[in-house]
Amino acid sequence: MRFALAVLMTALALPAFAKLPPPSDEAKAKAAEAALKTAWSDKVAGFQLCKAMDRAAAAYQAAAKKAGKEPAVPVATPPCADPGAFVPPAATPPIEAAGAHSPATTTGAPPSTKATSAELKPAPKK
Repeated sequence: MRFALAVLMTALALPAFAKLPPPSDEAKAKAAEAALKTAWSDKVAGFQLCKAMDRAAAAYQAAAKKAGKEPAVPVATPPCADPGAFVPPAATPPIEAAGAHSPATTTGAPPSTKATSAELKPAPKK
């Protein structure tokens, strides 16, 4: 019974050691964009938290003044920085589409010689 259980557990654990294929370029680009979007959403959450803390401090100051108490002097903090709207990265076109190669030119004149390529570069003798 123990042996069968050990064999079963080994058989179930073997796929965990399999190596996954490397991600494609498209998958890498999606992962990079997801990481950028996550970083942006973290900045938005920090901005919203900063605004909420400012509102809470203002409400505390107002309540203390209304009760006739002198609130403590607020600590100077940097202003809340709005991260703005998420702008996805511009997709970089492949080298061929980016115009990295020389454009094809139209020939305006016939070849300078009438010799064929076989005549210019004869085959080596055997």
